[in-house]
Amino acid sequence: MISLRSVHYRAGKHFSVDQLDMTVPAGAIYAFIGPNGAGKTTTMRLILGLLRAKRGTIEVLGHPMPRAARVALARIGVVPERPHVYPSFTVEEAMRYHAAFHRGWDAAFAAKLLAQFELPARQPVGSLSKGQTGKLMVLLALAQSPEVLVLDEPTDGLDPVVRHEVLEALSEFVATRRATVLVSSHLVHEQERICDWVGVMDHGRLLAELPMTEFRNGIKRVRVTDAAPSGAATPFLTLTRRPLGGGAEEWLVRNWEPSMHSWFASAGVSLHEVIDLDLEQAFISLLKAARSASPAARAAQEAA
Repeated sequence: MISLRSVHYRAGKHFSVDQLDMTVPAGAIYAFIGPNGAGKTTTMRLILGLLRAKRGTIEVLGHPMPRAARVALARIGVVPERPHVYPSFTVEEAMRYHAAFHRGWDAAFAAKLLAQFELPARQPVGSLSKGQTGKLMVLLALAQSPEVLVLDEPTDGLDPVVRHEVLEALSEFVATRRATVLVSSHLVHEQERICDWVGVMDHGRLLAELPMTEFRNGIKRVRVTDAAPSGAATPFLTLTRRPLGGGAEEWLVRNWEPSMHSWFASAGVSLHEVIDLDLEQAFISLLKAARSASPAARAAQEAA
């Protein structure tokens, strides 16, 4: 549904998105995760045709962007980083205004979400709480019946109850409408529950892109002894090696599979423990490893 190939974009002197390759499969809920300032919002603006790449190609729903943005955007629901509704409108007026621009607007579904989110129809948007504003933005995006949803930090700053409501509504919409979702966030833990693909970005580079299960299960910490000083060929990618004392080391490895236990004995390395990581731990470990690696090592990590 979304494809970027060799995309380059520079924003000022100190930040660029460089040689970005990214694919969001049809029907996926794609978690686009990274720290603040990683380039997630810039990438989303490129995808939506709001920015023009210096090099490379971007396609959304088969349409080249930004050249065919008008056609593609009619089929895309967007929750931007900042609210985009006139504050003087009431909630009801904002819904009617938004509906006028979208042929696929589902008035019955919008009314259902209005009640489900307990939004005050006659209250001005400018006087809504942050949580209420966040729910209104999601309502407007979902009610237009999009084939693709692009959500930029949709739950940032919301309390846990509101975040739960928003994510539940999103999950229900995807299950019933078969939509494709690209959702950016630095709140990694909440993406693990609803997303089936993950892309990790830092400093304008995509460090990893793969199914969520492979990402979560494929990054491990392993504790070993009797390892050779320099790494021999391994069936996995070793991101870091940290000495623990007494000849012991902790390795952060990627592309791990259970069958790889047998490699250690054949290499003369004693394997003592394989430590599972949750999504947030795997994300932080990958980020730290990428930032500490040499340029050549970073290229190898990204290629894997």
